[in-house]
Amino acid sequence: MLSELAFFLKQAVLQPKQTSSLVPSSRALAAAMAEHVGPETGPVVEFGPGTGIITRAILARGVRPENLTLFEMNPVFAETVAKRFPGTTMHVTGAQQAPDLMPATVGAVVSGLPLLSMPRSLRREIVGAAFKVMRPDGIFVQFTYGHTTPLSPEGLSALGLTATKAKKVWANFPPAQVYILRRSQN
Repeated sequence: MLSELAFFLKQAVLQPKQTSSLVPSSRALAAAMAEHVGPETGPVVEFGPGTGIITRAILARGVRPENLTLFEMNPVFAETVAKRFPGTTMHVTGAQQAPDLMPATVGAVVSGLPLLSMPRSLRREIVGAAFKVMRPDGIFVQFTYGHTTPLSPEGLSALGLTATKAKKVWANFPPAQVYILRRSQN
């Protein structure tokens, strides 16, 4: 079995548009993303689990495998993660398909997708899909390597959302900023 880094790097070379990084997220970043969920969250969705480092952190927070649904487009990552985490539900499709595949009962969506490297319209579609499967009090957890929110102020406004900075994770290459997106309280 390839080491985690070698496995990720191979997929990054073979599927660069789907991976958008040459190194997997660090354990510190995974923990920072997962600290916003737990058994009380109810159903959790993860967009873009990759090798499963954030998946592992989510489960370590007490989310039961049967309460975790994963959306991964890369079939090699999907197969590997599904084997590593039995009991979770894996969908080998784009995150924007979530509303077609599950009810709106989700407490949180945790996303490892490289949103800032995607076209603006696709970003909005993915984040919009997340909020279509979430309860009204649900949260969207996203990290970025950039200095801006995962959506522009116009994009947030169009979807009726707000974004707040959570934790800056320096123990990641490159350093990452975690954001929490919520429905606006109008």
